[in-house]
This record gives sequence, structure tokens and C-alpha cells, in this order.
Amino acid sequence: MTDLPTDEATRREHDIRVMDSICINESRIQHRWYYNLKYLVVGLLFGVLFVKAEVISWFRIQEMFRLQSFHMYGIIGSAVLVGMVSVWLIKQFDIRTISGEKITFTDKKFNKGQIYGGLLFGLGWALTGACPGPLFAQIGIGATVVIITLASAVAGTWVYGRYRDQLPH
Repeated sequence: MTDLPTDEATRREHDIRVMDSICINESRIQHRWYYNLKYLVVGLLFGVLFVKAEVISWFRIQEMFRLQSFHMYGIIGSAVLVGMVSVWLIKQFDIRTISGEKITFTDKKFNKGQIYGGLLFGLGWALTGACPGPLFAQIGIGATVVIITLASAVAGTWVYGRYRDQLPH
């Protein structure tokens, strides 16, 4: 269910975005600054939900990695299930973005870099007790030491972007 671009320049850009894991559904529509306030509101609500569900709790995350509790596995599993159903619904009913743009899905090729990245991500998650999602919520509840984790995540993303061409893909 992939719509391939027609002109050569757009096709090349599409191929690059697919290989580099860049969003291929990026909107071309320009909006005013206040258009993005809805994302701030949803983010704040999501942060409150993370706090109330104890998703940002370092102890809950340690319980998960020590196989002592089902709590986090239940949350992650339900998120995967919701994601699967959502993608199926988008494909089945040709659901579009709020702006009316088509959503496309492109098959990704598996490579060994995904294994290394996943192991590195999991190691960082286990050591810090935080994945990128709840970092801001943790800082918001006063765990200011997490600023170091946030700075490290930003630095790691920058290093990857800077040396992406030299890394094995």
C-alpha cells in the first residue's frame, strides 16, 4: 500500500528518507506557530498519564528489567497492541492526517545495526531508568538529575546524525 512518488527527485528523496529512518510522511503544509499548541496540550496530558500510571518510576523500570513485575510489560504490550490496531485501521480505511494528507507505510530492511542500537538503547534504559518518552515527565516531577540523561540522549542523537554515513547500516 505504498504510493511511490512520480518524479525522479521526489523518488530519490523518498528512498533516502526510507533508508535513514526519516519520516516519509512529513507534512508539506506550513502552519502558524499556534497550530502546534495542541501537541503541547497532548504532551502535558500524556506526561500526567505517565506519572499516574508509574511509567516514569525508576523502581518500576528496574522491576521490569529484573523480571520482578508485569506492570511495565503490560503497559508496553498494550501500547504495541494499540499501535498494531491503529496501523491496521489506517490501512484498512485509508485514514488520512488531520490536514487530509495520505499516510503511507514503507517496508524497512532489517540490518545488524538495529541489533546494536537496540542493545545500546536497552542498556541506557536499564542504567538510567528512563527511555526518551518519559524524560520530560521525570524532569517535570522534580527529578532534575534526569537532565543529564536528556543531555546524553540529545548528544547521542547528534553524534549519530554527525557520523551516520560512516556507521554500518
